[in-house]
Amino acid sequence: MTSGGRETFLFETHPNPMAASEREALLQNPGFGRVLTDHMATIRYSEQSGWHDARIEPRKALDLSPSTVVLHYAQEIFEGMKAYRLPDGGATLFRPDANARRFTNSANRLAMAPLPEDLFVESVRALVRADRDWIPAAEGASLYLRPFMIATEAILGVKPSSDYLYCVIASPVGSYFKGGAPAVTLWVSEHYTRAAPGGTGEAKCGGNYAASLAAQAEASREGCDQVVFLDAVERRWIEELGGMNVFFVFADGSLQTPPLTGTILPGITRDSLITLGRDLGLTVREEPYSIDQWQADAESGRLTEAFACGTAAVVTPIGKVKGRTRNVTIGDGGAGPVAARLKAALLDIQNGRAPDPHGWLDRLF
Repeated sequence: MTSGGRETFLFETHPNPMAASEREALLQNPGFGRVLTDHMATIRYSEQSGWHDARIEPRKALDLSPSTVVLHYAQEIFEGMKAYRLPDGGATLFRPDANARRFTNSANRLAMAPLPEDLFVESVRALVRADRDWIPAAEGASLYLRPFMIATEAILGVKPSSDYLYCVIASPVGSYFKGGAPAVTLWVSEHYTRAAPGGTGEAKCGGNYAASLAAQAEASREGCDQVVFLDAVERRWIEELGGMNVFFVFADGSLQTPPLTGTILPGITRDSLITLGRDLGLTVREEPYSIDQWQADAESGRLTEAFACGTAAVVTPIGKVKGRTRNVTIGDGGAGPVAARLKAALLDIQNGRAPDPHGWLDRLF
């Protein structure tokens, strides 16, 4: 099998796709991640055959042995990306090449077989073309894509798997956060950390998210929307949220975000906002920022805004930060103008309403 090109994928049409009327009803209010489209992409890997058997096929359950490596040793990675409906009825992906590179980096860190990057991109393209009618047209909605890879060798020995299954599933989605609040409230985790130097913090693997769930549950019990993690060494430097990067906006108009030092996921939305901020004439720094600085700057007025960002959340203002000994309001506790400006600039490009000077869009049809 050669990578790249639509002819790479065998196509099997779903024998009983969802009726158009039912699909359209679901697209009116899909929520986030609860509704899946008719098809999925699959590719298999073995040491003998390499990557092979690429298909677009009806979505179905996976058949796994109870001794499958992923179930015991967590060799698993994934990506999150979106397809957007364009004003002329077409559709586009946003920076799929960046997702492909990060997927390769995650595979290498988890000792998994890297999928060729052009094959990753074509798998996503092929699935979106197959399920094009599932792309929502409503404002703020999109088709969320979840490429993932799992180790499928059936063996209880502790070693890298010799076999892998790569899949892409798709889900029409609306807003990630619900409730209508203008900004989210964060809980500072003092007991849990997300990642340590030398660990898997910069890989997009399920284990990182599993490790964040106890802290997220603590945040929820405290009436907060999300948890914010500090570094594992000094327990003072801001790293990221449970599944999002974070930015700070200062009274002089500059932006700051924690640097990528191996413990923070290199978010594609994060990277895009750095570029867009500089395009808009803003100073953007990638520098460490401590929780004590955050509190002092918010109280003094030096810090005027903070926001989280990610593929799912896009740009989400942060209004308050709470902790055992902290209760801080940023600005007026609502959405700020810089976050709103950056969000609008990003969404306008993604949805084809503005020029794409950096060549980020990959038009599908």
